[in-house]
Amino acid sequence: MCQQCELQGLRFSRRRMLGGSAALGGAMGIAAISSVAAWGKDVGAAPNAIAPDEAWKRLLDGNTRYVANNPTNKDFSAGRAARAQAQFPIAGIVSCADSRVAPELVFDQGPGEVFIVRVAGNFVNDDGLASLEYGVKFLGIPLLVVLGHSGCGAVDATIKVIKDKAALPGHLPALVAALKPGVEAAIAKKPGDLLPEAIAENVRHNVKRLMTARPVISALVASGKVKVVGGVYDIATGKVNLI
Repeated sequence: MCQQCELQGLRFSRRRMLGGSAALGGAMGIAAISSVAAWGKDVGAAPNAIAPDEAWKRLLDGNTRYVANNPTNKDFSAGRAARAQAQFPIAGIVSCADSRVAPELVFDQGPGEVFIVRVAGNFVNDDGLASLEYGVKFLGIPLLVVLGHSGCGAVDATIKVIKDKAALPGHLPALVAALKPGVEAAIAKKPGDLLPEAIAENVRHNVKRLMTARPVISALVASGKVKVVGGVYDIATGKVNLI
């Protein structure tokens, strides 16, 4: 049987089996089957079936190219047809929504190579956690990165709320509440420059949350199949520093 026919058969069988399932659940299942079928049912043959440390090295090597203004990813149409069939990202990244922070560029990775969750303050909430669980469970992502950045406005606002009792409008207080643990840990250290320390502590707090996130990610971390790391991107220099 040809690979295309086999893939169609798998999709048809999957649709029958999940006839009453929610649309999102069905989409995830079909995507997972498609990814496996596209590589001969051998998950180990997937391009992202690499060790977590190798994935991290690829990101850091990409960042070195970015800092040197010597990127390898210049033709973003290359591989478009193949990407339409499946995705095999090497890393999941929790990034700030700041418009100056673009993880694909920062790490010089092409489309389909990084799976990104973005929210102001780069913290992990339940929605982001679910996305990352999908990434490691069904896409085979071996590495998760919490990426903070210099001069983070969300962290700075949280400092002002805690220290100066600043009042924020709309839903911003909920965002501040999510950032408080990291900022309060930094305040307790009494650093000379609070903002950089708070940015770093926020990264550490969310790395820990991912490492202990039950039941999916914590089990994969314990088995060594997934690694969680943290870094801070310096907007002025372009360099990512490990936390």
